[in-house]
Amino acid sequence: MTLMVALGLAESGTEVSASWISGAFPYIARLWPLMLLAKLCVMLLMGLTPLSGGWGFGTVLAAMVLIDTALVLVPRESRFRALRPHHQNWLMLPGMFLSGLSFSLWLGQPGQIADGSLFLAAVPELAVALLAVCIFGDRRLLGISYFLGALLVSVVRSAGVVQVAMLVSCTLIMLIATLRQATVDRAAAIERHRQDLRAQRSDRLLLEHERTGRGWFWETDRTGCLTYISETLARTLDVTADALIGRAITDIVRSGDRKQGDGERTLGFHLSARTGFSDIPVCAAMVKDEERWWSISGQPVFNEYGQFHGFRGSGTDLTEMRRSQAEVTRLAQFDSLTGLANRIQMLRSLEQAVAERHGKQGECTLMMLDLDRFKSVNDTLGHPAGDALLRQVSQRLQRVVGEKGLVGRQGGDEFKILLPGGHDRTAIAHLAQAIISAVSEPYMIEGTAVVIGVSVGISACPQDGVTADALIRNADLALYAAKGDGRGVHRFYSSEMHADAEDRRQLEEDLRRALVEDGLHVVYQPVVSSITERITGYEALLRWTHPVRGAISPTLFVPIAEDTGLIGQIGDWVLRTACRDAAQWPDGVRVAVNVSPTQFANPAFPATVVSALAGAQLAPGRLELEITESVFLTDDDGTDSMFARLKTIGVRLALDDFGTGYSSLGYLKKAPFDKIKIDQSFVRGAAMKGSRNSAIIKAIVSLAEALGMDTTAEGAETQDELDLIRQLGCSHIQGYIYGRPMIAADVLAAQKLVGTAASPAGFKSSRPERKTMLRTVAIHHDGHIYSGRIRNISSTGALIEGLWNVPADTRFAVEFGEGQFVNATARWCREDRMGVEFTEEIDMALLRSIPRALAG
Repeated sequence: MTLMVALGLAESGTEVSASWISGAFPYIARLWPLMLLAKLCVMLLMGLTPLSGGWGFGTVLAAMVLIDTALVLVPRESRFRALRPHHQNWLMLPGMFLSGLSFSLWLGQPGQIADGSLFLAAVPELAVALLAVCIFGDRRLLGISYFLGALLVSVVRSAGVVQVAMLVSCTLIMLIATLRQATVDRAAAIERHRQDLRAQRSDRLLLEHERTGRGWFWETDRTGCLTYISETLARTLDVTADALIGRAITDIVRSGDRKQGDGERTLGFHLSARTGFSDIPVCAAMVKDEERWWSISGQPVFNEYGQFHGFRGSGTDLTEMRRSQAEVTRLAQFDSLTGLANRIQMLRSLEQAVAERHGKQGECTLMMLDLDRFKSVNDTLGHPAGDALLRQVSQRLQRVVGEKGLVGRQGGDEFKILLPGGHDRTAIAHLAQAIISAVSEPYMIEGTAVVIGVSVGISACPQDGVTADALIRNADLALYAAKGDGRGVHRFYSSEMHADAEDRRQLEEDLRRALVEDGLHVVYQPVVSSITERITGYEALLRWTHPVRGAISPTLFVPIAEDTGLIGQIGDWVLRTACRDAAQWPDGVRVAVNVSPTQFANPAFPATVVSALAGAQLAPGRLELEITESVFLTDDDGTDSMFARLKTIGVRLALDDFGTGYSSLGYLKKAPFDKIKIDQSFVRGAAMKGSRNSAIIKAIVSLAEALGMDTTAEGAETQDELDLIRQLGCSHIQGYIYGRPMIAADVLAAQKLVGTAASPAGFKSSRPERKTMLRTVAIHHDGHIYSGRIRNISSTGALIEGLWNVPADTRFAVEFGEGQFVNATARWCREDRMGVEFTEEIDMALLRSIPRALAG
């Protein structure tokens, strides 16, 4: 009987994974051949045992066939039988029932029912059934089937009250126990199912996390050797995971290095102390071609008895993050275009350089650089070309400065150079000149040769300031002075520059006040026809008479107006005033008004012109707008459109100061100019011997005639310049020889007196530029030495006072210093003043080099 029960349990419970079965019957799932042999022995034993006819043997055989068929033909069952019934039960239920029935037939031989031995036989049968129910927690129906089959024979043979009551009560007890156990098992199965789903989900997430490369996992034994490492990490080390198993985890981490943040030392400390750690940065030790950084976290593992089993943890790759952080740091400290230190780093370095150390003020020198003519390159060749130029400039600056200091880009075309420590002023001057020379050499940008310059302003600590702000401000003032002195030079800061800056600021405030209070006025200089010698028009010129300083030159206040943005407002006022005054002149007389690049770039400028003409009732043909070459720096569709709109109004256009700007002939073929004005720098001195200006004037006149344009020569002052201009073919002349600028009232008075007739008045010939000075000299004549004083001097003559009634053509020698004599001839003399002409031209620089002590 016991062998049969074990056989039934083995056949029906082979697939059960309960821990009790695996512990009590470890051989069931593995020893199928022995179980098959046991089944054959049971069948033989039952065949030899007298049963109730052939029914007993046939019942045993049918039960085995059904159970074996269920186990062999039906696929492997699901683990959760309470949730998902399978068709296998349809074979297992009758098989178990027949198994119990056969056992009952074998046990209940004739004669045993009558004497009550069935009850004694049912006790072990009941124990077997209960044991089956306990073992097969999810196969209660199988246990019930077996139990009912075992009792059915007794009930049929002896349908007594006791037998029936026992069958019913046992069945009810089993059903109740089955239902309650089913509820518990169902809840346990659901919870196991959820746990399995969570475990599977966690496994998938961890696997996916490893596959993405964002993280990896590791595990060590109690000695610190790896027992598991993610394949993802192994691939980054160019080895297999199996090759790392058994190696100490510290072998894959670079040994302690102060430069690396002491990561390995911290990791080793935690491993030896068996304490948890989180996000420890370490550097990989087995990577050859690049430096890789990891962040490692781990926790110690202990069993239920508190015994240490090792560490288990995770890691992430910090390499890209560190690279990004390094790039962010670089961008925060260096200019992205040139690679030089940016404004922030330069300011920080300057603050560190001027900081006091041990009670002593820091020493350093600051250079401010501004590129000359860079804007024209940027506008004509485009911003990419400008960026390429800035990169080449930065390379030259770094090459010249070298290790002497830090080169930085302030922004745009401005640079800074910081030289720490004390430096000799002469050495700084030589470095500044070397920078100017290097930057001024030609560049090749997109196949085009480009030439720019640079101006340098210099301040030093502690002489020129002890704070970063003071040094920057003073270096900027020195830079402004360098640009004002002609650009392409360097200037050291001096206290006078601060005074000049303050004076400029005061002038700006006064100019704003003058604009509001009508403190500006317009004067008019005549423009005369070289053929008819009649006035064809006047040029309107802006003047400012300061209430305290008197007359202020336009060369001083016009740049201030341009820098502060007042030029547009001032220009519109001049335009309206000139149109209003010109409306009172004869019909054939025009008025010329200068237009600033700011006005020209304003899309509303044509409307302003129309409004000024309409307000003054002036014909458009009587207004001439003078435009400089700088408007072509932004030569685009807007420039062409502005010319077209102005010509549509009917005004005349004149190209002012031709030859002094960029002098590109390309715009002359498309810009609708009516006149070209030759700058006075070509007119003055053109009649002097050896001057090339006359050739330049002739070339401009020929160009204008070929393009059908008039020409006006500006700045004519002497009779010989007037004659030369007429010979060269200029159509109009403007200069002091025909009159100085006049206010509107004087223009009207002159027109009433002489009309438009003009007559030249001025010196006969040009003379070199004279410089005013007061210097004592010795005059040698016929063995006598006389003392005189030079009032003004040029390269060809001088005005000397101190000698009375010197006859004309008297020859003598002028001694400027020891051993420096110049032969001269007296040309005129009035009282104690005489004009002398040098026999040979002298070098004015030579005179400046003579010490004043020697010159008296």
